[in-house]
Amino acid sequence: MATKHSTEDTSAQAGSGAELVPVKFSRLTRRGVLLGLSASQLVTLGIGVLTLVGAFYAGGGILIAATAPVWVLSVVLTWMPVAGRPVVEWIPAAGWWLWRSTGGQLAYRRRIVAPRPAGTLALPGDQARLREHVDPETGAGMIHDPHQHTLTVVCEVRHPAFVLLDPAEQHRRVTAWGRVLATVCRSGRIATLQVLERTLPDSGTGLAEWWAAHGTRDGSWAATTYQELIERAGPAGERHATTLSLSLDMQAAARQIRTAGGGLRGAAAVLRQEMSTLTAALRSADLTPAGWLTPGQVAVILRSAYDPAVAATLERHGELGQSLATAGPVAVTETWTRLHTDSAYHAVLWISEWPRSMVYPGFLAPIVLSSGIGRALSLIYTPMRTDQATRDIRKKKV
Repeated sequence: MATKHSTEDTSAQAGSGAELVPVKFSRLTRRGVLLGLSASQLVTLGIGVLTLVGAFYAGGGILIAATAPVWVLSVVLTWMPVAGRPVVEWIPAAGWWLWRSTGGQLAYRRRIVAPRPAGTLALPGDQARLREHVDPETGAGMIHDPHQHTLTVVCEVRHPAFVLLDPAEQHRRVTAWGRVLATVCRSGRIATLQVLERTLPDSGTGLAEWWAAHGTRDGSWAATTYQELIERAGPAGERHATTLSLSLDMQAAARQIRTAGGGLRGAAAVLRQEMSTLTAALRSADLTPAGWLTPGQVAVILRSAYDPAVAATLERHGELGQSLATAGPVAVTETWTRLHTDSAYHAVLWISEWPRSMVYPGFLAPIVLSSGIGRALSLIYTPMRTDQATRDIRKKKV
């Protein structure tokens, strides 16, 4: 198996193979029905062509001028790009937005006193369909999406700062990460693998844990003052957290799920096999899995994403915010360009094209290491069969 997220190596590796070499990304894949045009583009182009040809045969110049708004608009909708996409491909999103606007679906307010069905997540919009499942063997919190037929589990990963490593070590780790992806894709039962890197306010728990392990509580004025300072210390900086989300394709693994007992229990048993495989692959790549997140830990991540102002408090007091039933936002207001949830504004930036020049693996460091703002960088890997990946690479090289 291979992954859909791929690059082309355009330089020869010199020496003993330990040097970090630049790579060049392929162009963004734009598959179309005919001549690289999507179905929506073909429809608008067809309307314009039929209008122009009909006017030409019916009356010539006068009708061509009269129908000019139709076929000119068709050409504009078909080929004019807006934010990396043709205008016609924005019509479904804009139409859905207008429909939700007229229906009053852009604002969400949680009913605090209303009870929720067991196993559901208090999330707005389409995410309200998600269901919670606790694995009885590992204690991991699994999220079931009945519409997409997936079962997802999250693992926290610890790793050294990549940009501080020497080039040879960076090259070794890049190669090892490629082996991790190949291992995950091998079974053919994985829907997606997400890498999520987030910046979080530092709650000071690390300092408190260090003082608890190494501090001297002798009752002196210095020890008492230092203890009080640590207890009152709020977020003084930022820290980075990395998680991997592994999603099982329940349709692709239907036979194995039935063999394991069927239902969510059978799916959880199959997903546990993939979890063990991923854990072993991460350790072989010198990445440290910190464990599969429990429902309480997933709830803290969700609550911190919707309300960053309480993230440090939730981390310092581990008993708070541990319920998925109350982890969702209290209020959400959606606009065309941003999303307002509780104490934060969110905006999503879509990468329409990767760099076309030669870049090194750490080229995203200026974005990942930026400070002063809460940020989440998400990479989603979609497994592909080897023959599909080979054909895709061959087309991109032509």
